[in-house]
Amino acid sequence: MLYYFFRFLDQFNVPGAGLFDYISFRAAMALVGSLVISVIFGKRIIDRLRKQQIGETVRDLGLEGQMEKSGTPTMGGLIILSAVIIPTLLFARFNNIYVITMVIATVWLGFIGFLDDYIKVFRKNKEGLKGKFKIIGQVGVGLIVGSILYFSDEVKVHKRVPMDYTLQKDEVFVLKEHDQSGSQQFRWIATDDMTTTIPFIKGNEFNYNWLIGDSNKSYGWMLFIPIVIFIVIAVSNGANMTDGLDGLATGTSAIIGLALAVLAYVSSNGRFADYLNVMYIPQAEELVVFIAAFVGACIGFLWYNSFPAQVFMGDTGSLALGGIIAVFAISIRKELLIPVLCGVFLIENLSVILQVTYFKLTKKRFGEGRRIFLMAPLHHHYQKKGLHEAKIVSRFWIVGILLAVVTIVTLKLR
Repeated sequence: MLYYFFRFLDQFNVPGAGLFDYISFRAAMALVGSLVISVIFGKRIIDRLRKQQIGETVRDLGLEGQMEKSGTPTMGGLIILSAVIIPTLLFARFNNIYVITMVIATVWLGFIGFLDDYIKVFRKNKEGLKGKFKIIGQVGVGLIVGSILYFSDEVKVHKRVPMDYTLQKDEVFVLKEHDQSGSQQFRWIATDDMTTTIPFIKGNEFNYNWLIGDSNKSYGWMLFIPIVIFIVIAVSNGANMTDGLDGLATGTSAIIGLALAVLAYVSSNGRFADYLNVMYIPQAEELVVFIAAFVGACIGFLWYNSFPAQVFMGDTGSLALGGIIAVFAISIRKELLIPVLCGVFLIENLSVILQVTYFKLTKKRFGEGRRIFLMAPLHHHYQKKGLHEAKIVSRFWIVGILLAVVTIVTLKLR
């Protein structure tokens, strides 16, 4: 919104109006704006939640300090959603296809989480929204996002290919250059094929259409959209599972967001994309503004969510955090990096799956269910072992930082 206003002022040579042409400036403003909203206005939202007695109902799992959290305001994800969406609308170009996609996913998943929290808090139903309805909502997000990214004419990438490369249908010759040694020529082509990045492999581009031999891009959506749905469900549920200790999901998401900001910036900048020999994604620079707001919202929310938490995000926040990360990674063609970048979410998810599966198998075989972990998700296992939750969270953050560094390193490590 402000972008268009200052572009109008720039026509009259108003001092400083031209700053809004720079992605770095607008991303910085989105970051500051989200921090202000989450820290300053977040306090008012928390007070309102406390006044309305919208508190967390805690089940006694025998964990140290657990019952002390009973009554802590929940649904704090409203703070995160506000701190992401408002700066995005203020500082990003909201006619951008990627921004539209991210806002739709954020609002949709936030609404699903809100319904779950509403049923738990106001209807006094501890089960919340039934699992099948959550899945239906997540599938809906995947359908919309997958359809936009696959069928929209505004979604294109530029790839560098050898001079003898044969253009395929819907690929367009862009320009011709020499490599850094000046000895070999290559060309850039624009394509709307759903090409993605395979980490750690030279020539690391992969086209989903290749799996079904669809060179004309007629049926590739039948593979791509289910993959998008699976990723959205997996990552959003992973974030939900991780949200069990004060600051764990929020801090981990902020770390992931910083890594995604780097990946989005280099992918949307022609010079960096050329230097790193990665896909150049036109218009994706607006995603940097969005992810800056996302990181600011997470860090600002940590002000109140770090141990001892003054507010919990609830499913309103956790489902949205995971969905945002999933859709963002898909938008910049880095979804195959999710197992590395979101390793903490993955481990938490796997710990639950392994625990439940092993318990059922051993109960069927021996008549008594056995466990791999003392408790799942994994962070509760370490609580049972006597570690303080602040130490567990700090160590999980450290793991998240290491995984984020490895993810960024994949830009050059092939």
